[in-house]
Amino acid sequence: MFDPKPILKNLPNLPGVYRMLNAENTPIYVGKAKDLKKRVSSYFNKNINSPRTKMMVSQIAAIETTVTRSEAEALLLENNLIKGLMPRYNVLFRDDKSYPYISLTGDAFPRLAFHRGAQRKGHQYFGPFPSALAVRESIQLLQKVFKLRTCENTVFANRSRPCLQYQIARCTAPCVDLISEESYASDVRHAAMFLLGKTNEVIDALGSEMNKAAEEFEYEHAAILRDRMQALRQVQAKQFVSDFSVSDADVIACAETQGQHCINLVMIRGGRHLGDKSFFPKNSQDAELVETVEAFLTQYYISQNTPPLLVCGAEVERDEFEEVLSEQSGRKIRVLTNAIGDKKVWLKMAQTNAELALQQRLATSANQQARLVALREALHLSEGTERIECFDISHTMGEATVGSCVVFDRGDMQNSEYRRYNITGITPGDDYAAMRDVLTRRYRKVAAGEGKRPDLVFIDGGKGQLGVAIEVMQEVGLDDILLVGIAKGEERKAGLETMIFSDTGEMLNLPTDNLGLHLLQQIRDEAHRFAITGHRAKRAKARITSSLEDIEGVGAKRRKALLMRFGGLDGIKSASIDEIAQVEGISQALAQSIYERLH
Repeated sequence: MFDPKPILKNLPNLPGVYRMLNAENTPIYVGKAKDLKKRVSSYFNKNINSPRTKMMVSQIAAIETTVTRSEAEALLLENNLIKGLMPRYNVLFRDDKSYPYISLTGDAFPRLAFHRGAQRKGHQYFGPFPSALAVRESIQLLQKVFKLRTCENTVFANRSRPCLQYQIARCTAPCVDLISEESYASDVRHAAMFLLGKTNEVIDALGSEMNKAAEEFEYEHAAILRDRMQALRQVQAKQFVSDFSVSDADVIACAETQGQHCINLVMIRGGRHLGDKSFFPKNSQDAELVETVEAFLTQYYISQNTPPLLVCGAEVERDEFEEVLSEQSGRKIRVLTNAIGDKKVWLKMAQTNAELALQQRLATSANQQARLVALREALHLSEGTERIECFDISHTMGEATVGSCVVFDRGDMQNSEYRRYNITGITPGDDYAAMRDVLTRRYRKVAAGEGKRPDLVFIDGGKGQLGVAIEVMQEVGLDDILLVGIAKGEERKAGLETMIFSDTGEMLNLPTDNLGLHLLQQIRDEAHRFAITGHRAKRAKARITSSLEDIEGVGAKRRKALLMRFGGLDGIKSASIDEIAQVEGISQALAQSIYERLH
């Protein structure tokens, strides 16, 4: 029986982070505290109301603490430990490490681009956006209004005539000098102002330019500016959020149904409503809504650009988060928990979004569960059958062979557990050898205690592939796992698949309307998609490399320089001899040789 008294007695009244460990020395909960002694002691009071907290406390076998210099530092450490340890009783949100942004590059003629990842000096970034779709819609809008280029630098540097974007009035063709650097810079400046929410300033500036052009009898240019102003006014009327006192804000609502929680995040950037995104945390069963929202604020905003206003639908520790997030951001952050007026309307909209998203997720989950139950019944499996793995092999006439493993578990496809296997050292086109290689690599580790053991394994193939799988499982000592081969139906039509069982050799066809068959098809199709995507990428890379490797005088350094300059093999093929000769390290004679070998 764990006795907390010796530990509690020596805890300091200082900020820090505490970790609750179970009998296996595994962290089951990580928390932060303004006062470690008071916070940790509160878990051992007799009047704990939360069943979830009681369950967690009953499993504590040890407590570890770390003192920090400030509460802000404790929040940072807590966030890092939660993401690293994934404790059982912490509400966990998926770590979306890289949200999408719009970037304006620092080139002489800046490029308008979708950006994800590390931000570089010299470029401007606007966001983050709730989804890639929101970014692309904004880029399309900016193209229509400001006509900025979106092409890669390798394409831009090698144009000799305007592309289709110019012809459909989506670009002013700076690549062939159809617009001056000064005029293009003005368009870039207006686009940046628009993204920052300064739409009225942009319209005023365009109005001044239009009047000046009209006075100088440049009526065609004045008409272009007039059209831009009209387009911006339409966008402003459609998307502008006039009821917020700041141009950047996030609205955060949380819904709960059947023990599951959903956070809906509505993003307002530059005075425009960019859309919303729903988050579904793990381990939120029996948690209070306020705990889920606080977990979201901690895990989401530590690594994101926090807007100056957060409107929350739960009574979170407002002062604490304002202090910590302001310190993190280097500017004042306001957290609003008692929304009134128009902000309350926006919060209600986010609440409705959260409830709808949760209902859809539960409906999907129920459908998947029904499919799993039907599959168990059709294959006479036990109720404990939860984890299903499926394997497929993809190649083109033996070239670039790739194997895939996809996983269905906990009622859904588990994308993070998918694995691809590059297969070498076999006779090209030998699917049996490829399947043997993949299964051996996968299940040798499982047999050694690494990774999770599946309840059922699907093999995309007939008796031959299934026979190989049976041999592999016997060799690694996992021959008690049921294997099912999925043989293609006549003309490979969906619904005509035949299942072959490893234990009896029995063959089974299910009715086309059977829900279990639908789950089988979903898993099999996902394995095929995952394998063929990897195969195509491997094949394309191999073909580019081999095509250039065959040319005498083109080593690794020159290959890299060529691919960087032209963006790929197609770009090199479309380049002239003189353009190829402009690449560093490529002489005129070598350029001639490269050109001739590729044509």
